[in-house]
Amino acid sequence: EAIALTKYNTTKMIRALLLTLLLAVSTMGFAPSPSFRAAPSTELAVSVKIDVGEGEPVESALRRFKREVNKSGHLMELRHRRYFENGQEKKKRKVKEGRMRKRLERMQRRRMNSRT
Repeated sequence: EAIALTKYNTTKMIRALLLTLLLAVSTMGFAPSPSFRAAPSTELAVSVKIDVGEGEPVESALRRFKREVNKSGHLMELRHRRYFENGQEKKKRKVKEGRMRKRLERMQRRRMNSRT
């Protein structure tokens, strides 16, 4: 009787284990694949470097670093990637930036012409 009871318990445990495995496998079919990304990545390949001279103050090295980061355009790119921007919005922004750039170039040219 004791052997039959343990055999019943092991059969019951095996059934429960198989049921649990079956349930786990069936729900994995609905899980997103590892390549699925919920949000767009904001990672950029940042490679801004400066050489700090011997005895150079930290403030001036930091100032040079900030200037290099601004010149590289990484911060502007991150700012644009903060929110989703569809193609039309991106195009409008690029046109607007181009206008501003042309305007600044014209202003600088006028300044240079008025100096001579």
